[in-house]
Amino acid sequence: MRDIPYGFHGKILDIDLSRSKIKVLEFDEEVYREFIGGRGLATYILWKEFGLDWSKVNPLGPENLLIILTGPLTGFWPGGSRVCISGKSPQSLGIIGSTVDSDVGVELKASGYDGIIIRGASKDPVYLFIYNDNIEIRDASHIWGLKGSEIINWIMKDIYNELKSLEKNKGLPSHPGYLYIGPAGESMVRCAAVISRRSHGAGYGGYGAVMGSKKLKAIVVKGCNPLPEVYDKDGYKDMLYRLWKFIGEKGRRFREWGTAAGGYVVGAETSSEPIRNWQSEWHNNKRVHVSEYQYYWMRHRWGCYGCPISCMKISYTNCRWLGKVVTDGPDYEAQAYLGTNLGVFNPRDNICLTALADELGFDSIGTGNLLGFIAELFEKDIISEKDLGFKVEWGNAESFAKLMKLIIERKGLGNIFAEGTYRAALAISKIKGVDVTKYAVTVKGVAVGAHGVRSCLDYTKPISYAVSVQCGDHTSTAKLDYESGEPIAIFHDSAVICSFTAFHVSFEDQLRFLNVVTGWNLNKDVWLNVKARRILFLQRIMLLLGGPDIYWDPRIHDDVPPRFYEPLPEGPYKGKKIDRSEVMRQRIEYYRRVGYDEYGIPRAEELKSLGLNDAIEAVKIIKERLRT
Repeated sequence: MRDIPYGFHGKILDIDLSRSKIKVLEFDEEVYREFIGGRGLATYILWKEFGLDWSKVNPLGPENLLIILTGPLTGFWPGGSRVCISGKSPQSLGIIGSTVDSDVGVELKASGYDGIIIRGASKDPVYLFIYNDNIEIRDASHIWGLKGSEIINWIMKDIYNELKSLEKNKGLPSHPGYLYIGPAGESMVRCAAVISRRSHGAGYGGYGAVMGSKKLKAIVVKGCNPLPEVYDKDGYKDMLYRLWKFIGEKGRRFREWGTAAGGYVVGAETSSEPIRNWQSEWHNNKRVHVSEYQYYWMRHRWGCYGCPISCMKISYTNCRWLGKVVTDGPDYEAQAYLGTNLGVFNPRDNICLTALADELGFDSIGTGNLLGFIAELFEKDIISEKDLGFKVEWGNAESFAKLMKLIIERKGLGNIFAEGTYRAALAISKIKGVDVTKYAVTVKGVAVGAHGVRSCLDYTKPISYAVSVQCGDHTSTAKLDYESGEPIAIFHDSAVICSFTAFHVSFEDQLRFLNVVTGWNLNKDVWLNVKARRILFLQRIMLLLGGPDIYWDPRIHDDVPPRFYEPLPEGPYKGKKIDRSEVMRQRIEYYRRVGYDEYGIPRAEELKSLGLNDAIEAVKIIKERLRT
């Protein structure tokens, strides 16, 4: 009789960097059934580890966990291989499931593990080397400080040559999977990302800073064993072939353009693209049309593991202030946040800023949001050239490059800005004696995605960010139609699959695919009303527990950024804005539909029905804090 669930190995590495100890944890199949993997399993692990002590956990302290997890569909889903990175977020102080395309997911499973829990902190820089069942904590002092391209060159040369030597009697191995941080993560900048494959980042949450706090430079994984067994091999092969072909056909537009077409379309057609720190959301500037970016594409299609779409592009150019650079498309979010949001409408400059963010290990969304905030403070004479040592001007890409370096160095105001947009806004307000929080376009410390809500023409709506358990995360937005919102994102992040391929497939077929792999016979009703809500409720509780430096009051912070209450200043939807009374009405309606009380706190009876009795005491703590 099989004692571990299909689709899994049932083993997770537990690595304590403080004591240089490595052990293997095993979870009951029931835990996998209830929390699936990825975001869901990370939420379970973090709740069991910290529980009512959550608010005492410093996200940048050694007590925090850095969790890297696969899901049951990692390596099996017909379109990409991702891993989910989580822990207590330095941005939201809750849990964010931040997924990124990475071969680490498949390589971990081929090594015999479903994920890694990293606890403690090393005194000196280290990296993890995983080769099948050989797990090592190695010295990284020689690679600490390296930028993105430099760390990849080291992996492809030194580590790959070592692997070739280890595999000499078995044939030439493929390249290892890897995750790493750049200088931004080393400096514990709260908008630092965990990077994979040069320009892919797990950015939401700020987990690059967590990795840096642990002095962990990189994780390199190579597995040479089979993936776990699936429950129904014939059913799996049939669905794999059918969905792979279907996704490939439906994804032709993505194959051609990726999300790079958004840089023009989202601004010109839906008036929902950030421009000059969201002061506007409309433009009709064809310099940022995808046809202009194509000129710089040295590779038209770049595919993730097993993907029939291959939506990524690789750009190359020679930057006058950076030299030769290579990066992705850029994708839409980087086009917007490191382009139009900074008044940069020149594709070459946008590519250069994106490449620099990749090199330094920044999250393009959180960093672009922060840079736009700083530029508006400069525009409004709240900070000056005297404060920074140089001018910051809309459209001047080189000045934003200087800002990135100032933030990493944590010099002067750079030390404040390294704490991210929200915390910087609080600090600058005190220093300058003027409220600048109204210029911070964030929700609970997390930069909103590059999809505005004022025109109501994008997929994001008034409460999309306001009540999302992942705050400003545009990949996990809330909807009044609860069933099509957060539960779907939770599934993608827990099964750990690419949403760009999944949204071509009906949710019923996604569940069928899960079932042929795991044999669980999970149906839509149980997922929406039981399993997804269980994960959602625990995330919500830990978000509201918060701490230790900031606590969120849902009466205040379950809201859109102040900027979205300002009317759009130009374009075909000039004058449109969000009505606060409507946001408040939708907020209460969403609470009701999900099972929260009037303050957005999960109801005790709902927690009991989901078997979360141990979370009821946390609800009491949150309510007591709100009363005081």
